[in-house]
Amino acid sequence: MKLNNKRTVTVGLAFMSICAFWQVYDGIVPLILKNTFGVSDTAAGVVMAMDNVLALFMLPLFGTLSDKTRTRWGRRMPFIVIGTLLASAAMLLIPLGDHFNNLPLFIIGLGLVLVAMATYRSPAVALMPDVTPKPLRSKANAIINLMGAVGGIIMLLAIKLMVPKTDHPDYIPLFALTIAIMVLCVAYLFFKINEPKTVALMEDESRAMGVEEEIVSEADGAASEKMPKDVFRSLCFILASVFLWFMGYNAVTTAFSKYASFRWGMQGGDYALVLMIAQAAAIVTYIPVGIIASKIGRKRTILIGVAMLGVAFGAGAIFTSFSGLIFLFFSLAGMGWAFINVNSYPMVVEMSRGADVGKYTGYYYTFSMTAQIITPILSGAVMQFLGYEYLFPYGALFVLASFVTMLFVHHGDSRPEAKKGIEALDVDD
Repeated sequence: MKLNNKRTVTVGLAFMSICAFWQVYDGIVPLILKNTFGVSDTAAGVVMAMDNVLALFMLPLFGTLSDKTRTRWGRRMPFIVIGTLLASAAMLLIPLGDHFNNLPLFIIGLGLVLVAMATYRSPAVALMPDVTPKPLRSKANAIINLMGAVGGIIMLLAIKLMVPKTDHPDYIPLFALTIAIMVLCVAYLFFKINEPKTVALMEDESRAMGVEEEIVSEADGAASEKMPKDVFRSLCFILASVFLWFMGYNAVTTAFSKYASFRWGMQGGDYALVLMIAQAAAIVTYIPVGIIASKIGRKRTILIGVAMLGVAFGAGAIFTSFSGLIFLFFSLAGMGWAFINVNSYPMVVEMSRGADVGKYTGYYYTFSMTAQIITPILSGAVMQFLGYEYLFPYGALFVLASFVTMLFVHHGDSRPEAKKGIEALDVDD
């Protein structure tokens, strides 16, 4: 049985819309805070952490709520559609607050958008494992992350082209484009994917592959069985790893627009070109890395990616001004992040049962978001009091620490018996 690529790409549109927003948010909001409102690096880190504070509580909550939701549109789709519409309605308040130098309006817009985004991120991510048999989830997650990278690179290109090299750029057109992309992606998803029918099809595919997939329509009591201690230990270590690599990665991505401006002297949207190179490297890596994981295992693939990301961040500390070699190391960072991202989430949900995928998705995001609460503040303080040159060593330290914790993860790879089933069934989509 082969992965239904067309279906997976369509499901990935939800993640594409999410990543399009966060690319703009992470790049533009720190610039607005510093250049328009004169906020210090540490205080800006606190503001940039607020979305993750909300997410810490809301992602597990809405992941679990979506597990228990039963509608004719499915479990996840109502959250995806309503959350996207709410976020889109509030999003223009952010650039309007900047345009009129109105901090209260900016903060209100930011708060409304972040609440709306947090209501549907877990359901959007959980939709992939809902419609994909377990042994195929690394390959499916590769496509999902590819879609996210496409959303990111589209917005990076938009930033490069739409943000002028002036002291106070007008960000309203950029945010309007973001809204249009989000609405179009989710509208196409809603009209092309019948969630209940697609979930039922996945259950049939799982049975044909000989995979014991817990049927999501069954009573939730099936999900209440106690997890074995060795599996729980692996779950704890992989969640610790998620926390550590997000501590390193998010510190760099959140502060990069400021870092590139004040350390390397890049102006306007020029910083986006460096991130576009990283995204492009990730895009060409996502599909091969899903295949690599099916050959050598998810854990080994993640360890390779962690090593690549650590080396890239370590090398980034060398440059005191912009150099063409920076593109090489950011390409390595993009590839490393693809190796990690494609396989980490499937490893977590592999330890779940079919009825509680949303809850385990919430666990994954609880740890990643906790890191993203702490690291903008901590890295902002490091840059403010020690210097901007410490950003990349800070990132490398946490990324390499995650290598150690991943060594203790012994569950979450595709099950051997499922692999045999795939080998025995070479059926086209």
